[in-house]
Amino acid sequence: MPEFKSLNNRLKFEGKITSIYESDFLAPNGEQITREITRHPGAVCVVPIVGSEVVMIRQFRPAIGDHLLEIPAGKRDIDGEPPDVTAHRELQEEVGLSTNNMVELAQFYNSPGFCDEYSYCYLALDCEYVTDDRQGLEEEYMTIERISISDTLALMTSGEIVDAKTIIGLSLALQYLNER
Repeated sequence: MPEFKSLNNRLKFEGKITSIYESDFLAPNGEQITREITRHPGAVCVVPIVGSEVVMIRQFRPAIGDHLLEIPAGKRDIDGEPPDVTAHRELQEEVGLSTNNMVELAQFYNSPGFCDEYSYCYLALDCEYVTDDRQGLEEEYMTIERISISDTLALMTSGEIVDAKTIIGLSLALQYLNER
């Protein structure tokens, strides 16, 4: 496969969560291209199952100015923390659940056209309730919703669930549960 060669990276913005670089590349045909690239620490997302329900959150997302129905998720913002440990921490923080039965469903890039965010997706089975530890204003005001596993596909196809990580996680969880 023809290679693109990275020439340089210029930091344009450094924020609390992401940084944006203007990066130059040399294409295989010798043409130079410039792209804006967002650097992100990565994330985890978890499909928590309690009985025959998925425990989800409805949270305000400033980027779209609306609330979304999502599975619990969070940034990999503790340096060196393994993704499964982050997943356990986020599960407790956001929805007050704990499990000893966490299954990795997938790893994926969220939006590789402009961002290097890489996510780990898990299924949490045999969950037990513990004290939650919500972080930040969005989490303080989010609601926890329990959705029947059998209703999740209809919510995805109807457009009620439009968050990509949630669609990926729920779809893979349904497949995993159907194959057991």
